Amino acid sequence: NLLAEKVEQLMEWSSRRSIFRMNGDKFRKFIKAPPRNYSMIVMFTALQPQRQCSVCRQANEEYQILANSWRYSSAFCNKLFFSMVDYDEGTDVFQQLNMNSAPTFMHFPPKGRPKRADTFDLQRIGFAAEQLAKWIADRTDVHIRVFRPPNYSGTIALALLVSLVGGLLYLRRNNLEFIYNKTGWAMVSLCIVFAMTSGQMWNHIRGPPYAHKNPHNGQVSYIHGSSQAQFVAESHIILVLTS
Repeated sequence: NLLAEKVEQLMEWSSRRSIFRMNGDKFRKFIKAPPRNYSMIVMFTALQPQRQCSVCRQANEEYQILANSWRYSSAFCNKLFFSMVDYDEGTDVFQQLNMNSAPTFMHFPPKGRPKRADTFDLQRIGFAAEQLAKWIADRTDVHIRVFRPPNYSGTIALALLVSLVGGLLYLRRNNLEFIYNKTGWAMVSLCIVFAMTSGQMWNHIRGPPYAHKNPHNGQVSYIHGSSQAQFVAESHIILVLTS
């Protein structure tokens, strides 16, 4: 049975890695060719160093978190798999799909061709694992609870800040007039206003890429073409212009 053989092979790959790499032949056999009774999430990317795609590396980290969350969950089954196609390993796939940007996430359903909604709107939503999980739930009805590895950088930064402020107050304990300095507080307020008006909070919530690089011609875009999204670099440009 061809379908059983394909599923068995995919399960074997999944047992070794939560994301398996596809070249042109594997893509056509396991994703494009019937029969299929499983959904496949594919990240089209360009991870080779010579491509200099920092956004691809960032998206890959989030994709890995998502795939690991699915692979090691109790709900894991043979109805959903995660794979990737690197531009340098599957140039023919990019050409076949007329794809000219990376990273791009697509869902290939068990039956029929992918629809417009099966391409993840990365430019508008960002590539955070949680956002990808919501999109997958909409397309496949498979709900993935994202588990992130512990990150203590925020706690360490907060501890350092508290220590710094505490040390400063202790050293200046006999002269705390600087706390009432209007100029200082005005500068702090302006910094917060400039950061918020430039879209830093939107970046924090959505997790957009810093910029977009076309893998074919290497052209880098720092300004998003849509009025409903932005790049991190765009926020920095606005911050400099407004300040």
